[in-house]
Amino acid sequence: MAKTVKNPKQDEKTADTGEKKSWKFTRQHKMLLGALLVLVSVAMLLSFISFFIYGQDDQSAVDALADRSEHTRNWLGKFGAALADFFIYRGFGAASFLFVKLFFLTGAFMVLDVPLRKLRNIWFWDLFAVVLLSILFGFFATSLPVLGGVVGYEMNLFLQDYLGKTGTMLLLVFGIVIYLIFKIKISPDTVKSFFERTKKQVNDDLASAKPMATAEPGNEYNLEEYAVNDDEKPELALPEEDEEDIPEPELKPVSKFEIDREALKPTIGHASEISLDVTPKPVAPVTPQPEPIKQIIQTNDEAFVIEQAAEEDIIEENLAAKLVEDFGLFDPTLELSNYKFPTLDLLKEYSSGGITINQEELEENKNTIVETLRNYKIEIAQIKATVGPSVTLYEIVPEAGIRISKIKSLEDDIALSLSALGIRIIAPIPGKGTIGIEVPNKNPTMVSMKSAIGSTKFQEAEMELPIALGKTISNETFVVDLAKMPHLLMAGATGQGKSVGLNAVLTSLLYKKHPAEVKFVLVDPKKVELTLFNKIERHYLAKLPDVEDAIITDNSKVINTLNSLCVEMDNRYSLLKDAMVRNIKEYNEKFKARKLNPENGHQFLPYIVLVVDEFADLIMTAGKEVETPIARLAQLARAIGIHLIIATQRPSVNVITGIIKANFPARIAFRVTSKIDSRTILDTQGADQLIGRGDLLYSNGNDIVRVQCAFVDTPEVEKITEFIGAQKAYPNAYLLPEFVGEGGDGISLDIDISDRDPLFREAAEVIVGAQQGSASLLQRKLKLGYNRAGRLIDQLEAAGIVGPFEGSKARSVNISDLASLDQFFNNEQNDL
Repeated sequence: MAKTVKNPKQDEKTADTGEKKSWKFTRQHKMLLGALLVLVSVAMLLSFISFFIYGQDDQSAVDALADRSEHTRNWLGKFGAALADFFIYRGFGAASFLFVKLFFLTGAFMVLDVPLRKLRNIWFWDLFAVVLLSILFGFFATSLPVLGGVVGYEMNLFLQDYLGKTGTMLLLVFGIVIYLIFKIKISPDTVKSFFERTKKQVNDDLASAKPMATAEPGNEYNLEEYAVNDDEKPELALPEEDEEDIPEPELKPVSKFEIDREALKPTIGHASEISLDVTPKPVAPVTPQPEPIKQIIQTNDEAFVIEQAAEEDIIEENLAAKLVEDFGLFDPTLELSNYKFPTLDLLKEYSSGGITINQEELEENKNTIVETLRNYKIEIAQIKATVGPSVTLYEIVPEAGIRISKIKSLEDDIALSLSALGIRIIAPIPGKGTIGIEVPNKNPTMVSMKSAIGSTKFQEAEMELPIALGKTISNETFVVDLAKMPHLLMAGATGQGKSVGLNAVLTSLLYKKHPAEVKFVLVDPKKVELTLFNKIERHYLAKLPDVEDAIITDNSKVINTLNSLCVEMDNRYSLLKDAMVRNIKEYNEKFKARKLNPENGHQFLPYIVLVVDEFADLIMTAGKEVETPIARLAQLARAIGIHLIIATQRPSVNVITGIIKANFPARIAFRVTSKIDSRTILDTQGADQLIGRGDLLYSNGNDIVRVQCAFVDTPEVEKITEFIGAQKAYPNAYLLPEFVGEGGDGISLDIDISDRDPLFREAAEVIVGAQQGSASLLQRKLKLGYNRAGRLIDQLEAAGIVGPFEGSKARSVNISDLASLDQFFNNEQNDL
């Protein structure tokens, strides 16, 4: 017998193969592990359920697993009690039931040989749900800690230490939203389609039930016609009828539609009838039609199909609405989104107890008024007193037959008898059937700016530019809207409260308006009244380019500033014209709604408030050069958001001229020295009877209101400006357009061609195309600053393309069309 020689390499290969086979995870191993996982999931389910029934009874057995004398009531004994204690009590609470699902699915997938990679998504979201539910139960079910487990309890303590209860709840809501969106795939479209699908299903059920309910006569089933014999097979028992009446059986129902067999015969009998000359007909382009909606009505013999064309979609939103939907309304405050308004604690409270009523003083004044009038044979039927901060109003009703003018003429006699600084008689009080006598209090109460700013009337005022001036005689906070005045004239003798009144106006706007919404142009010839507002230059102030100080103290620069505001006014009116709106409020609303394109020069327009502290000094030094732009702004600037506040201590007719008064319907009069000055300011007397120290009369039309101006001291203004100035600001102050005076302010027009601006030709094309020579046009079309646009206009004038400066008119254009302009440049190139 031959001896077989073994190949050592073959033995090694076999050995290797055998080793690999012994460690391979075979199908049988996979099934075994899967079955084990399924059994484990069942065991977990049983132990978890019994834990919630007997969990407290098994707690001692869990702590002493090695002690065989301890007995448990868990359905799986000590193993089940320990398993449930680990997952539920020390783990994730009731959310641990999801582990049963995960182990069962994993085992089932392995038994059925399904790829396990399909379980990755299920494992991820179920584990996410386990953690989320554990924290959720731990947050709400604090009385049942077993629902959230130790993990839920500790996670809640950790989150609440750093986020608080509200933050933890918001985080949980965010987790639920994540699960609903990414796992359950809930979206507005799915909810909408669900309701549409439900509605359609109901309609289909109703449509399918309708033919059965309305069957035609002769098609009903008569159950009495069928007889069943117990001994024989069921057979059809027909009712007794004559043989002639029995219809012949039909194999199939006859259709209502008959086929015309003659029409189906061939229409060509011979080959000669076939024409080979085929001319294709023009085919019109087919536009895709909406798929028709088919509604099927089931009848007895066939399906009757009704086709209905779908309604075309109507697009209701435009581009602006789409932008608003995607990005929201434009927010002008976004650049300084973290800006904080000044707080009330920056202001000082001068009187904590409010108005002090002196009963003896009121009674004494009442008796004096009654006795004085009785001395002049004037009887009083009724008298009432209203106590204000600095003045008490006595309202009297005279007896019948007393002339009002007689009481009015006794003003000085009543003042003498009362030993008062000055009284004011209102005869009669508008809107009331009484006569008012205003008598100053012996101990007036100071009205603090804090009480005016903190009042509900000011805080809830729905005004564009609210101003809290002070308090009236009835102790109500007096709030007015500068945007509706639209300009304010303030006058009074020296030291009577004008500067405090200006500070009250500016403080009110600082407490109510964001830096993006309002800008101030401050003119202070005294150089000391408004200097504190330098600290908020980059927040609230506007100035000319290349000017160091935003607060104007040099009278020569005031002229350029006023003319610059006129240019700004013209530019804004051009923007309003392009936007087809009438005022700044409508324009800004349209811009916020993203209906105006910034690439066309549109921008959010802040309100501009011009404040002049001493107007008389400007008139003395500049005269008509100041009065003309002031009058022009007062006449036209209301609609585009430029408002003027002018204060003067010399209310003479050559300072407050007729043009100024006609355009300043809102006026504030502090105490003056004569009735003539009072008539100059208010067109009536009364300001000469004021007591000073902030006592003022406010007039806007025919109504005159006496107000005690709120007092704001210099340290308070300094605190407010420091609070604002310490915050993040804009890179620069709001720049006004540069004003180029007549003749270009001495600029030489001998400009070398090589020194021309790179945009010279493009600017020339814009000017010639529009046939309007203005710097504002170049500024809008070429998106330039006013300085560069002004230099381009000078270069165009030097080249002879536009004419010279003609005051308020636009420059003339010397070239009629673009073809002539090209010829001009060609000739200029040939000359070089």
